[in-house]
Amino acid sequence: MRRRILVRPEAERDLEERAEHIACEWDLEAGMRYFRALEVTLELIASQPRMGSPRRFRSPALEGVRMCPVKGFEKHLIFYRPLREGIEVVRILHGARDIEQALEP
Repeated sequence: MRRRILVRPEAERDLEERAEHIACEWDLEAGMRYFRALEVTLELIASQPRMGSPRRFRSPALEGVRMCPVKGFEKHLIFYRPLREGIEVVRILHGARDIEQALEP
């Protein structure tokens, strides 16, 4: 059974920005590889929602958020919450960013 993947608007923007950045810095094929790698990683996480590392944040709004790197792009991190029927993707961020600040509601 295919699990649901709910992507928040902020995560959708993150995805578009990261793919565009990769395509501009490297090439279009790299940007497409990033999209495919992200898609595969999201499907894997949705099938095994507890596989990512639990994270603790100061904000109660981030309770239950877990983290998993994008396969093949390990510096790119998916922040998500497990749901009964799948996952909710909160953000997709580069590991060099101030994660706590970027995730603040």
